[in-house]
Amino acid sequence: MKQPIRIAHVLNRMDSGGIEAVVMNYYRHIDHDKVQFDFYFAEDSVFPQREELKKMGAGIYPIPAYTKVLSYQRALYDAFKRNGYQIVHAHLSTMSVFPLFAAWRAGVPVRICHSHSTAHWGEGKKTLLKYLLRPFTKLFATDYFACGERAGRWMYGSRCFERGCVHVMPNAIDTNKFAYDKTARCRLRAELGIPQEAFVAGHVGRFTYAKNHSFLLQIMEHLKMQRRDAWLLLVGEGELEKAVKQQADTMRLADRIIFSGARADVNKLYSAMDVFCLPSFYEGLPVVALEAQANGLPCLFSDKMTKEVILTPEARQLSIENVEVWADAIQHAQRQKACALPETYDISSAGKWLQDYYITKRKEFLS
Repeated sequence: MKQPIRIAHVLNRMDSGGIEAVVMNYYRHIDHDKVQFDFYFAEDSVFPQREELKKMGAGIYPIPAYTKVLSYQRALYDAFKRNGYQIVHAHLSTMSVFPLFAAWRAGVPVRICHSHSTAHWGEGKKTLLKYLLRPFTKLFATDYFACGERAGRWMYGSRCFERGCVHVMPNAIDTNKFAYDKTARCRLRAELGIPQEAFVAGHVGRFTYAKNHSFLLQIMEHLKMQRRDAWLLLVGEGELEKAVKQQADTMRLADRIIFSGARADVNKLYSAMDVFCLPSFYEGLPVVALEAQANGLPCLFSDKMTKEVILTPEARQLSIENVEVWADAIQHAQRQKACALPETYDISSAGKWLQDYYITKRKEFLS
């Protein structure tokens, strides 16, 4: 029996973040008899995907974090050389230069750099490092990917994007999985301790600087004064979770905020919400924005995000300089009948495109 092509996917971590969700969505919708993924990620990851990956036949390779530069390079070089990969696909923003350098040293012919986001100077040294490394991202890459136009232009430059050198691989989803579910709405509200008649603003994302959770608390402070039935549901985990909880206590909001943690049933949790908010400082094209719109939620997005995020009539972008505007927009938001997302974002066709891309690249190399 002919063996599938094995693609080395290098991620920072395997937790419950957006990049992991995108890669997993694609992996679930390719033919594993033709293409298989091997996952390389930081060895201290939470790794909730372990059992699912094992069942699907993925390769699992925990490695040192990229901050341990020498051991990280050694681990990747040895694995790439030993496994004889023809394609390595890196998902670490400008940090992708490090795994792609290891792939170049190991003689991997197809080396994909994938831009999932942009940057914001509010992250200080982290952002400075991104900008310092950005000129080198194309040095060891043979193929350029991005989740959307803004992420592609930021990483590779407008000239490169306009020449058609960047392949846009959308953060596609299984839209049926995120359809509104009234039964789940009632069940989950009861489970989380939210009154059935409450008005719930929701957010899904890791507790990191980029997601701007402090702004969500400010919105809730205003909303609570305007609506006695207002609640805030925060789904996710991350390094700033403790600080956000402390801020909620200080602002006397804790009794109206649910910190659900990371959940395996996020697709159902959207149905428990009445409006979705994403006031991020920066993003690429966040998969949660697609999921929320597929659920039929009215969605409010930061004006710092790409306009590509607006896919349904009930989605809007607002300035993150004005809390009152967000609070007013939220309390007037109403669920509408779900609109179909553009076919571009359907994972069935997108997964087939990626599978064919890998197969074609391998044939080009062999010929």
